[in-house]
Amino acid sequence: MEQNRISIDGTVYFVSGIDTDAGKSYCTAWLAQTFLQEGKRVITQKFIQTGNTGYSEDIDLHRRIMGTGYLPEDREGLTMPEIYSYPCSPHLAARIDKRPVDLDKIARATTTLARCYDIVLVEGAGGLMVPLTESYLTIDYIAEKHYPLVFVTSGKLGSINHTLLSLEAIARRGIALHSLLYNFYPTVADKTVQEDTLRYLRHYLAVHFPKALFLTVPVMEL
Repeated sequence: MEQNRISIDGTVYFVSGIDTDAGKSYCTAWLAQTFLQEGKRVITQKFIQTGNTGYSEDIDLHRRIMGTGYLPEDREGLTMPEIYSYPCSPHLAARIDKRPVDLDKIARATTTLARCYDIVLVEGAGGLMVPLTESYLTIDYIAEKHYPLVFVTSGKLGSINHTLLSLEAIARRGIALHSLLYNFYPTVADKTVQEDTLRYLRHYLAVHFPKALFLTVPVMEL
C-alpha cells in the first residue's frame, strides 16, 4: 500500500477494472481487508454475478480474504442481488436465463448495506463497457449513481492501453476516480513490462488525475 491510511469521502464505492481478468475480486477483498484493519465497518457487494447458481464465487473470495466468514447480509442476498447461471456479460446471461437485470433491486440492496456500514465496495462484472442490457453499460450505471470509482489495472502486457482508454471514458462521463489499484496478483513473467507499466501509470495518474490515489496491491496467500 502506498500510504498508511486510504482516504474516504463517501460510503459506496464502485470497483471496476480494465477487463474480466484484472483481478477485481481479489483487489476488492484486499481493499475491504485494509479498511477493516483501519477499524472501519466495511462490506462488499457483487452487484451482478454470472456463472453461478444460488451463490457468488466472488463474495466467497471476498469473505475468505477479509477473514469474516459469511455475513448475515450474504445469507439475505443483499450482497449478491442478481445471480445468473451462464459465465458471460450480464446482458447475455440475463437473456439466457430469461430474467432481465433488475437494476432497481441492485440499487435498493446497495442502499440497505450503506445504512449499516461505513463503506460498501460494489464490485462490477467485467470492465467498464460491459453491457448490463442491450442499451445500458456498466459505466452508465456508475455515472448515474455518482459512485466514486476504484479502478483495477495490472502489469500484464496491454494494460497501459486498456487503462488509458478506460480513464478517457471515466473523464468524459465526469466520474470521480477515487483510486487506481495496481494489482500484482497473479504474478507475471515479464517483470520489465510490469515495472515500467507501474512507473508509467503512476506518472500518468499524477498528471491527469492528481486527486486520485495510486495504490499497489500485493500478492497474498489465498
